[in-house]
Amino acid sequence: MDQKRTSSLHEKSGIPQPETTSKSSAKKIQKKRGKQPSTQEFIDGILKGSIPLLSRAITLVESTNTRHQKKANEILEACLPYANKSVRIGITGVPGVGKSTFIEAYGKFLTGKGRKVAVLAVDPSSSVNKGSILGDKTRMEQLVTDQNAFIRPSPSGTSLGGVAQKTRESIILCEAAGFDTIIIETVGVGQSETMVHSMVDFFLLLKIAGAGDELQGIKRGIIEMADAIVINKADGENVKNTKIAKVEFNRALHLYPPKESGWQPKVITASALKNKGIEDVQEIVDEYIQFTQENGFFESKRSQQNKFWLLSTIEQNLRDSFFKNNEINLVLTKEFENIQNGTSTPFSSAKKLLDLYNEKNQKR
Repeated sequence: MDQKRTSSLHEKSGIPQPETTSKSSAKKIQKKRGKQPSTQEFIDGILKGSIPLLSRAITLVESTNTRHQKKANEILEACLPYANKSVRIGITGVPGVGKSTFIEAYGKFLTGKGRKVAVLAVDPSSSVNKGSILGDKTRMEQLVTDQNAFIRPSPSGTSLGGVAQKTRESIILCEAAGFDTIIIETVGVGQSETMVHSMVDFFLLLKIAGAGDELQGIKRGIIEMADAIVINKADGENVKNTKIAKVEFNRALHLYPPKESGWQPKVITASALKNKGIEDVQEIVDEYIQFTQENGFFESKRSQQNKFWLLSTIEQNLRDSFFKNNEINLVLTKEFENIQNGTSTPFSSAKKLLDLYNEKNQKR
């Protein structure tokens, strides 16, 4: 007897399933997807507030492709005259502090007041495979469907402070698209927050109480940068703890020298989950913006930021040019071996590589 036919595991071939999409339709879809808008189409679309074109333009900005970078720079230059008309807010805090919940509650409050909000959420990237969770869109379920809101998660990669390398350019595009409030959410897992501070007008630190976080949070650098501290999750049995934490942070703030802006940072409690204290946050932001605009610090800070980003861009381009050079990479591999074998030092190897790089540039 045929063992194969009598086996209970034997299956008859079923009816073949029809194709979900006809070949002609599939070709049309592929052709449509492959068509890249012209530079002018990108510019016109962004200035009209087109979210799909804004998203695609940011993708161009984030691309390392030389052709994409050239097109992105052309778009950025055309959009620049329409930028710089928003309030830029940086929000940071350790994982578990409720950043996404807070940003959603805050964003919904702002859109409810007729504001247009762009959230540039920077997710943690794996240092091993450079992968990224990009889960902010799923966590902000209400804000993501709001017509006056735009959420763009970007992998942080290896950039300092958990801020995506191209976030600064993304801000310009969002402003040109008509967004008057730009929120930058940082990773908040211990990296330096200097980068986010260098691209925002107002820096907000989220904290929680009752989890041993109070003492951890009182660090000179982060406190000096914060324009306001919001102790989140002030609800239920945690209300008492948040009040105690508020007193402790207020004491800590008064120990620091006055900020360059002349602003005295404020501490408040809030519950993003219960939608409490959100309006108070906006009152502080409005008060700060008015205060710094009147004393001239607002424009002065943006001017300093532009200088910082000029130098940072030069440094980044030099770095890219150096490490993308094939001959440099070959010598670099050899120098790693020399250092490992003890026949060279990191300093002499670095000088050799830099001399080679300068020599190549002079021959161009």
